[in-house]
Amino acid sequence: MNVKQAQYFLAIVQEGSITAAAKKLYVSQPSLSQMVHQIEKDLGVTLFDRTSLPLRLTYAGEKYLECAHAIVAANDTLDIQLREIRKENTGHLRIGISVQRGMLILPQAMPRLIERYPHVSVELHETESAQMEDLLRYREIDLAFAALESINTRFEYRLVARETIGILAGNGSALAQQHPSGTPLPMEKARNEAFVGIKHGHIIRGVQDQLFRTLSANPRVLMEADSLEMAKRVTVSCDACMICSDIYFDEWMARRGAFYPIKGYKNNRHFYACWRKGETLPRYAADLIDIVSGVLERNVARISRPTEEA
Repeated sequence: MNVKQAQYFLAIVQEGSITAAAKKLYVSQPSLSQMVHQIEKDLGVTLFDRTSLPLRLTYAGEKYLECAHAIVAANDTLDIQLREIRKENTGHLRIGISVQRGMLILPQAMPRLIERYPHVSVELHETESAQMEDLLRYREIDLAFAALESINTRFEYRLVARETIGILAGNGSALAQQHPSGTPLPMEKARNEAFVGIKHGHIIRGVQDQLFRTLSANPRVLMEADSLEMAKRVTVSCDACMICSDIYFDEWMARRGAFYPIKGYKNNRHFYACWRKGETLPRYAADLIDIVSGVLERNVARISRPTEEA
């Protein structure tokens, strides 16, 4: 039974005759009658008792009627769902983001997305930024949020936030005691501070080593951490310093520390949303990018930006 057959059969039952149903459906009586005969021939049963008017269903016809109702109801439900999908109010979104950025961004971004799109489900893939493009290429995710430097011609990119590399310092550190948060400082200003370092394997470790090499003497490193979140918390708890991006200077950090953009350092890696070229993002995915951008703008706004010191 297809949807058309189910709808025509229901019309016959409701109208009580093939002739009346044909008028309602704007089809010819012979063609509708032929359809019923063909269904009965295919099934090997009689659906209507034709000895009375209005037509009465046989036992086989009653069973056929149950299925006809189910098929029409399922078709109506599918039609509603497809209309919602076309309106882009429902769907399934697979996103990729690193663990550290996900911890910072998603607790603020997801409630806003769910409020706007309660029928959109999200499948999260947590991995390093360097692997995001592979996940996109092999269609394991639909949208990636990652800190990237190179631009791959296979993908579309939208800049979400420009990242500034700087020094995170606990409130009790000499740096925080002497300079307002947000003041651009040369790396030399932190040469006598104790640092919490990041272990090898992290992108920021290469930046850290490069900046340490600019100093005449290596700074004292209290410890090295594998987790940026751990390093941040130890840094402010010990009134030490660490090299990181301003994207990680969240509300919790703003109460316990200060952030200083490093004067003269040019960062080439910024935070992008990216997806496969030639594919149009559904509205909820595009809105998620806007939401994430807004979250990061509010975070970075916590860093005051006074006039540069000489």
